[in-house]
Amino acid sequence: MTDLKKLASEPIFFEPNRVFRIYTGGKLLGDFLGKPSIDGNLPEEWIASSVAALNKDAKPTDGISVIKGTGVLLTDLLAAEKELVLGARDELGMLIKYLCSAIRLPVQSHPDRAFSRQYFNSGYGKTESWTVLDIRPGAGVYFGFNRQLTKAQFAQAVEDSLHNKDAMPELLQFVPVQKGDVFLVPAMVAHAIGAGCLILEVQEPTDFTIQPEAWCADYQLNDFEKYLGLEPDIALDCFDFSAHGERALQLGKKTPQPVITTDCWRVESLIGPADTDCFAQNRHTVTNGSSGELTAPSVIVVTEGTGTLHMGEQSWVIAQGDYFMLPHSVAGKCTVHSDAMIEFAECLPGK
Repeated sequence: MTDLKKLASEPIFFEPNRVFRIYTGGKLLGDFLGKPSIDGNLPEEWIASSVAALNKDAKPTDGISVIKGTGVLLTDLLAAEKELVLGARDELGMLIKYLCSAIRLPVQSHPDRAFSRQYFNSGYGKTESWTVLDIRPGAGVYFGFNRQLTKAQFAQAVEDSLHNKDAMPELLQFVPVQKGDVFLVPAMVAHAIGAGCLILEVQEPTDFTIQPEAWCADYQLNDFEKYLGLEPDIALDCFDFSAHGERALQLGKKTPQPVITTDCWRVESLIGPADTDCFAQNRHTVTNGSSGELTAPSVIVVTEGTGTLHMGEQSWVIAQGDYFMLPHSVAGKCTVHSDAMIEFAECLPGK
């Protein structure tokens, strides 16, 4: 029988957790993970996830992470050993994903917390952030409307999208992206990830997406996939029509801010308290040396290089693509060392 207390008292690694989506992708993710490099309908890897995927005909455990080598669901560990994993917190309060797009995703937005409470019986919306890990030629994202629109004009574009696949993306701003770019996507802002992006996404822990566009490439979305069971007129209230032009880009594009700089360890804040209270994200780079003690609870995602995770006399080799959770019980006990270079994202729950 698996010792859950022991699992909750050291770094937690997970089995692969690819999730079905209606869009296609995955080739860059395969390259990044050193696995088969193909595009298909498993373009996302959900990381340290206690969130179920809202797919049609999904199993209740779809999207929920399994702890490596045990068969134990993360949700079951949280239920049994919440204090060891989360400390005084009730929930981790975030979901992390690898996301790889071969095509443009449908134009969409996500609810804020007020909208979620009213219509989805949830205290979480879906503010999210993107860190670009790799791209294909011509990669970009659609972010905010390119002009002031009314709800009626947008509703007309939704109707037009059935026969004109350019009706909705032509209303948004296209922003070319490069590796290392960082965006905050506030709830209610219209957006779509374009073709050719491999992204590390940190978000509130829901799968709520309003995507009223008729098509995703050659796949026609059904009403549930577009509106999540809401009336279309109500669902379109999930879009912030004031988020357009330069205002939208000021909300979204982020510049990393230095936090710690030593001879061997650099920490940059990518998403911080001034951006959102939903979560935070730091980028650590360790070169020929060791990091300081890492914060917990947190989720660590290795984005480049190789190194070793240390906790007392225990150690684990880690490399690009690996990820793990540091439970509250190991706070102040873990460091990362590299004889060469390792870069990792530190994803932290909101306050």
